[in-house]
Amino acid sequence: MKIAVIGASGKSGSLIVKEAIARGHDVTAIVRNPNAHVDPKAKILVKDLFDLTYENLKPFDVIIDAFAAWTPETLPQHQTSLKHLTDILSGKPNRLLVVGGAGSLYVNPEHTIRLVDSPDFPDEFKPLANNMAKALDQLRTCNDVNWTYLSPAIEFIADGPRTGHYIVGGEQILVNSQGKSQISYADYAIAMIDEAENAKHIKQRFTVATK
Repeated sequence: MKIAVIGASGKSGSLIVKEAIARGHDVTAIVRNPNAHVDPKAKILVKDLFDLTYENLKPFDVIIDAFAAWTPETLPQHQTSLKHLTDILSGKPNRLLVVGGAGSLYVNPEHTIRLVDSPDFPDEFKPLANNMAKALDQLRTCNDVNWTYLSPAIEFIADGPRTGHYIVGGEQILVNSQGKSQISYADYAIAMIDEAENAKHIKQRFTVATK
């Protein structure tokens, strides 16, 4: 399978690249900086996300969007970057898999309260969570794009172990048998490439947590 990873030099993107290469896929890392550190086994396309055209993405079966923005000025790019990708992939067969956030997951069975709206959600992370939630809302309207949005558990642990085991849920926060909602970046990467291979959640959001 031919896979492109946008934001391939980031913490999440780099592990997704590593996981895909380990499984024998043909992987292209899309990065803005020609000096970005990426897996040497990956091909490299140096281009800003906002400058990508369909001709750039046409060769790939799956495009994984691991774009990240953290500063107040760039947070709205979670919405504008995803809109750009869905615009150029509109009506096309390629699949778009998105590294999403947990803030938009629901905390109750009725699906009326999102994590970002719950009392204990940290104020400093609300702008990021709200921008990512708006991007997901926008993505849900793209009926002519083969998208999938993968939300991590509440605790998304950058340097956590690769256990190879995870549980899968839908729109609601997942809690494991120990009462924890967490997943490592490495196990999240496994879940992402599993989805790339198996296509179980076309035009859906799903979530994963450590088993």
